[in-house]
Amino acid sequence: MTTPAWSIRCGVLHYWALATLACTFFLLCSGGIVTSKGVGMSVPDWPTTYGYNMFLFPISGWVGGIFYEHGHRLIASGVGLMTMILAALLLAWEPRRWVRHLGVVSFLAVCVQGLLGGLRVSLFKDEIGIFHATLAQSFFCLLAILAVATSQRFISGHWDVFVPSPSLRKWVFAVTGLVFLQLVLGATMRHEHAGLAIPDFPTAYGKWWPDTSESALATINKDRLADDKVPTSATQIMVQMAHRIGAVVLLATAIGLFLAARRAPAHRSTVIWSSVLVGLILAQATLGAWTIWSNKAADVATTHMALGALTLLYCVVFSFRICRGLQTTRFTSPDPAMSRDLAARCA
Repeated sequence: MTTPAWSIRCGVLHYWALATLACTFFLLCSGGIVTSKGVGMSVPDWPTTYGYNMFLFPISGWVGGIFYEHGHRLIASGVGLMTMILAALLLAWEPRRWVRHLGVVSFLAVCVQGLLGGLRVSLFKDEIGIFHATLAQSFFCLLAILAVATSQRFISGHWDVFVPSPSLRKWVFAVTGLVFLQLVLGATMRHEHAGLAIPDFPTAYGKWWPDTSESALATINKDRLADDKVPTSATQIMVQMAHRIGAVVLLATAIGLFLAARRAPAHRSTVIWSSVLVGLILAQATLGAWTIWSNKAADVATTHMALGALTLLYCVVFSFRICRGLQTTRFTSPDPAMSRDLAARCA
């Protein structure tokens, strides 16, 4: 039986986790703006800001790219503090060991994330930015799991009371893996400055498969320089082509998940989740095309990145729910008749 004190603690944990999750999404968006506007090195030193303590840098100096880069650092510091408090509260109040462990992992992850961000500046390495962006997405999803696990609906056992088909787990895992791969490719394109290595869509330099021979690249780069664009390389073009092909494969896999969910028993819940997922991926593909058509406008590119983060979060929570549903069914209703009754109630 729960006590009023325990209920209050659960509420504090859950809403603090949600607040940390929301601030992390804001942090992701601010990082996307920094990258999309190309102002990542507007503040060339770290952990100081032009020699000042980060928190004492004069507001009068918040101009141009410094505003976005310095603001990103301040938001990141706030998220780090919130994550530390969340981990401490979980260690003090949370009785479930696996949730406490996730809290500790989240704190370690945000520390590593901050270090990577600093090394990206101090070492001036674009490659570090790729790992920085990838870890940010993973950390965001980890906080989402904590927000779910601390909710009253999850604790009471109502969040995962449904009977998914075991075959759906492979489909959901496949979609989640493909979304993560797409985000890695996207981060590679942004931090290697290959976002417009191919300036047209759906074709690539007027063809369905671009010519990357030396002579073709020489002509491409001559035209790009004439249009005041930076030269590109065969590797950058291939990374963007891989991103485009990945989008097609991802959409096909998501549609496959939706069709599999419709055929599965007790499918109503999973059909809703999978149909929303297809909608998210279609919207993401549209934003990807719009990013190219808009000549990589900062607001469009940032929205594309932000929706990608939300799509990954949705996939991770969907995967978690599928796995929990299968586990709950296995341990709570081994009898087939009970399983059918549970399925009828959840459908």
